[in-house]
Amino acid sequence: MLTSFLSCATHSGPIFHTVSYAVTCGIPLMAAVSIYSMEGLAGMGGRLVFGLLGDRFGAARVLVLALLAQAVVVLGYVFARLLGSFYAVAALFGFTYAGVMPLFAVIAREHFPLRMMGTVIGGTTTASSLGMALGPVVGGLIYDSTSSYAWLFIGAFSLGIGAFLSALAFTRLPGRRTMVALA
Repeated sequence: MLTSFLSCATHSGPIFHTVSYAVTCGIPLMAAVSIYSMEGLAGMGGRLVFGLLGDRFGAARVLVLALLAQAVVVLGYVFARLLGSFYAVAALFGFTYAGVMPLFAVIAREHFPLRMMGTVIGGTTTASSLGMALGPVVGGLIYDSTSSYAWLFIGAFSLGIGAFLSALAFTRLPGRRTMVALA
């Protein structure tokens, strides 16, 4: 649940504030709104691709990498100033943040008995909803106190690293094989 909370807290502030941030960078309002559309369209592809990757390589392993990618990509908004750079970051960001979502359900299915699925999914979606509620509010407070969105994206990056580390802590990754000496 912690991973789900941190993942959603990572992307909710940037999703909510991207249009306003683009406008403060001089992007016309209609063009700024299209950046949000780019995130959404890229997200459809991310859900499919990460779902397929999760089926092929294991949902937990793919989730760890996807969360790291989400954290790194969100930092790209700090450097975006022109419409083209906003589109590029939005495409990558939408692809990664939406891509993590189907993996949580697969992980729940793989690690918990069917009779607990309602409780597990309910707890996970509650945690993610709290993360989704936190990002826009904290992002607004950050902007109101600093007159800049930079710290929103830096904070989102930090939360994303937290989500990555949380997922990594509970994931078995392939380890090195050690040679055992026969005596």
